[in-house]
Amino acid sequence: MQVLTEYRRIQHQGEAHYGQHLLVTALGCNENILSIESMYHFLQNMADEIDMVRYGPPIVARFGGGIETGLSGVQLIETSAIMFHTNDAHRDMYLDVFSCKTFEESTVRKVLDEFLAPTSVKTELLYRK
Repeated sequence: MQVLTEYRRIQHQGEAHYGQHLLVTALGCNENILSIESMYHFLQNMADEIDMVRYGPPIVARFGGGIETGLSGVQLIETSAIMFHTNDAHRDMYLDVFSCKTFEESTVRKVLDEFLAPTSVKTELLYRK
């Protein structure tokens, strides 16, 4: 049985991969992290800045209870999705950017810094087969 792999168009270390997946932990963000409207614009801007085609409008909602209250949001893109979860009490954000089209980690960081000015950022970049 022949396995087709044309859809694996991202090259990393000499191998074909399906997608690039950036995981970001951003701690100590500014007050924009508390605003549904600001985070809606964050998702739109992130998609535009990393050169993705947005599919519909973002969805951003606040829910949870007590110390687990925060926002969750998603912007579908033609090549996958950008999504986040936040914690209001600590102003922390957990962001995932996944796409089968390449993007620059430095651009994600630039948008993050401009919108949320976190005091600490940790990233992990995975290549998905």
